[in-house]
Amino acid sequence: MTLHDFVTPGVQGIASSIACRAVDANNFELKLALISMVKQSQFSKTLLEDPNLYLLVSLEACDTLKLNGVFSDAIQLHLFPFSLRDKVRAWLHSLPSGCITTWDELTRAFLAKFFPPSKTASLRNQITNFL
Repeated sequence: MTLHDFVTPGVQGIASSIACRAVDANNFELKLALISMVKQSQFSKTLLEDPNLYLLVSLEACDTLKLNGVFSDAIQLHLFPFSLRDKVRAWLHSLPSGCITTWDELTRAFLAKFFPPSKTASLRNQITNFL
């Protein structure tokens, strides 16, 4: 290796924060139509977007695809990055490589970031202090 190789950016070592378990099915393919459908309702963290509702809608889209030998977690984890945009997508890619291995882990991380306990407490206070 030359000194040039060390200072030139490359793609080695770049890995997704989502580590999906291996899919044994030979027929596993996310169809372009499904990806397009998911991209039409991307989450971008506006004030009007509800992260809980967004996850529910995301699950509904994933439930439209069933393949023998493919766990629903695999479909959900493969599709989820397509459903994010802007800073939310950057957040997902900022997580450590391979730290997300299940849909449950992903939803916990997503809600912790975009619907933290402080927001729940604030909403609860608004309800209890209703005049």
